[in-house]
Amino acid sequence: MTKQLSSRRKAYLALAVVTLLWGYNWVIMKESLQYCDPFVFSALRIFFGSFVLLFIIAWQRGSIVPQNIPLLVLTGILSTTGGTGLSTWALQNGGAGKTAILVYTMPFWALLLGWPILAERIRGLQWVAAGLALAGLMAILSPGKISLDFSSSLLAITSGLMWAGGSILIKIMGKKSDFDLLSVTAWQLFFGAIPIGLVAVLTPSPAIQWTAYLLGALAYNIVFATAIAILLWFYALQKLPTGSATMGTLATPVIGATAAAVQLGERPSAGEITGMILILGGIFLLVFLDLRCKKNA
Repeated sequence: MTKQLSSRRKAYLALAVVTLLWGYNWVIMKESLQYCDPFVFSALRIFFGSFVLLFIIAWQRGSIVPQNIPLLVLTGILSTTGGTGLSTWALQNGGAGKTAILVYTMPFWALLLGWPILAERIRGLQWVAAGLALAGLMAILSPGKISLDFSSSLLAITSGLMWAGGSILIKIMGKKSDFDLLSVTAWQLFFGAIPIGLVAVLTPSPAIQWTAYLLGALAYNIVFATAIAILLWFYALQKLPTGSATMGTLATPVIGATAAAVQLGERPSAGEITGMILILGGIFLLVFLDLRCKKNA
């Protein structure tokens, strides 16, 4: 039991690192996209992120030959094409706040899908934690202050739903005896990047401005926000209940807003601060309940 509890804590630590990397990336993406088309940027970060992981596999003298290709393709389409590509498309056509709200409904889609598919039910105070996080998400991103556009809203909701579906599929794949975390992460990135790359190539876009900032942003995104973060995200998904892992990602907009306040001078409103507190309160309650349950089991 002590070993299981220790594994749980490591998974929460991995999840915390993921939210830090993704949260700070909000600021980096906002600044870097003035030099590069969003789809081109996404294709570059994901393709090269997969190459980084494949290089690590080869360096460790492991097999880079993908296993269970149909499942890898499906995971890539759900997690990478849907989670990253569709959210980028929605962001291009709609407001940033509205898009983030709808994409970050992902944890709640995952809770709904995880109930019948994985038999992971929400019980007792876990409902309170989920309610706090949802209320905080709505407060921090002020959904009542933004206009709704049907096409971008549909894209963002679909992105969150597909990301949730990819998360459920990773949980299922993790139960297979031949599951290799590094290989699965690398190849689902590669397969998921192909549709995004096709859109980037076929869609007219301004020429890339190869500034020092853009190069640094790409390096951060390829190594940290893509290769490392997604590897740790899949690890956390393996070790934690779906609800706990996906709800933990709601710390991302909190970190993003904090980073924007520090680096860009975007001071949060009273409502946004309230939302951050509610989200963090919901996450901490969920983590506390999960660790206490394991300790007492």
